[in-house]
Amino acid sequence: METGIHNTSEIGRLKRVLLHRPGRELENLMPEYLERLLFDDIPYLREAQEEHDAFADCLRQNGVEVVYLTDLVLKSISDKSVREDLVRQFVEEAGIREERMRETVSDYLTDLPDREMVDAMMAGIRKQELRTGGEKLGDYLVAAEEDYPFAVDPMPNLYFTRDPFATIGAGVSIHKMHTPTRNRETLFGKFIFEHDPEFQKTPRWYDRGETTSLEGGDILILSPEVLAVGISQRTQEDSIDALAETILSESETFKKVLAFNIPKTRSFMHLDTVFTMVDRDKFTVHPNILSQITVFVMELDKNNKMSIRQEDGRLEDILKEHLGLDKVTLIPCGQGSEIDAAREQWSDGSNTLAIAPGEVVVYARNYVTNRSLEEAGIKVHTIPSAELSRGRGGPRCMSMPLWRDDP
Repeated sequence: METGIHNTSEIGRLKRVLLHRPGRELENLMPEYLERLLFDDIPYLREAQEEHDAFADCLRQNGVEVVYLTDLVLKSISDKSVREDLVRQFVEEAGIREERMRETVSDYLTDLPDREMVDAMMAGIRKQELRTGGEKLGDYLVAAEEDYPFAVDPMPNLYFTRDPFATIGAGVSIHKMHTPTRNRETLFGKFIFEHDPEFQKTPRWYDRGETTSLEGGDILILSPEVLAVGISQRTQEDSIDALAETILSESETFKKVLAFNIPKTRSFMHLDTVFTMVDRDKFTVHPNILSQITVFVMELDKNNKMSIRQEDGRLEDILKEHLGLDKVTLIPCGQGSEIDAAREQWSDGSNTLAIAPGEVVVYARNYVTNRSLEEAGIKVHTIPSAELSRGRGGPRCMSMPLWRDDP
C-alpha cells in the first residue's frame, strides 16, 4: 500500500524530509519561563533561521527534498470545516481557563488568513495582540492568570520535528508527549495524517490519545526488521509495550523491538542523544554507555503473544547479535575524553543525521567527535549551530524522514 511514508532504516539514502524553520515562537521565550518551555537559553531568531536554512540547503544539495511543517498543515486544512476543527481543538488544548479568553482566542485565530493563523498557533499569542471590537482587552487580559503575558504559550521546540511523530516502515506513530508544553505540537501531526490525501492511508502505530508518553527521539530504526526504543526521561515502558505490540503484529517487516534502558537525565534526554547509526556497522555513542547497558528484547512467539527477555551487556555485543553483524565500530563522542565528551554531548555530538550509508550531517562545533567520524571513514557534512544548539538538539532531532531508500 502506498502511503507517502517509507522509512525502514536510519541510514538509507534520504529522499524526503520534514523540517520546521524556526519562527516567532523563539522570540516569545522569556528567561523566567524557560524551564516551563523546556529551554535552557534563548536563541537569536535571525541567526537561528540562517543556520536552519544552511541545514536545509545542505540536504537539498545532497538530493533531499525538504518539506516544511507549516506547508503540510496548510494542505491539511484546505477544507473550511477542517480548519474550524483545528481552531476548536487547538483552543481546547491551549490551557486557557477563562471562557471569555477562549472565545477571544478562537475569534482571533478564525479571523486570520490561513498561514498567519498557523504561524500564530506555533508562535504563541501575547495578550497584548488580542482585541475585541477593535479595542484591546486591556485590564481584563492582564488580570487573567495574574501578570502572565501570554494568552497561549509558544511552541519553541517545534524545530525538533523528530519528536511529535515518527515514521516507522510504512506507518506513523503520533505521540503522547511527556510534557503539556510539547504535547500540543502533536495536534499538527494529527491533522496532517487525517486530512492530507497523501498521508491519509498511513497505518497508525501509536496515537496521541494514549495515556503514557512516547517521543520520536527515542525511536531508532536499526534495520527493516529491528526497531530500537529508549526507556528514557520522556518515554515510558507502557508506551513501548503498546508500540511494540502494534508494530510486531501489523507491520510487514519488523520482527523485534529492542528497548534500551538509558539514564533519566536531561543530558541523556532521548536515545538519539546517546547513540545514532552512521553506517551499516558504525554508531556514534556517548562514552558512558560503552561498558554496560540493559536492553529488553521484545518479540512475538508462535502464538502471536509478546515475549520479553532482558539482556545485560556491552552495547557493541548487543548490536552485533541483533543486527547479525560480525563487527561493530562504536565512535565515542569527544573521542572518549571526559571533558570533550561532556561538552560535545551537551551540543549533541552524538546526534548525527545519516543521509546515506556512511554519510552524515553534524554540527560544526563538535569538531572532536567529527574528527573521529572522519577517521572512521564517514563522510561528514558540517552545518553552523551557534544558535540552533541552544535548544539542546542536533541534526537528527531537527529532521523527520518521510522517505528513505532501503539501505
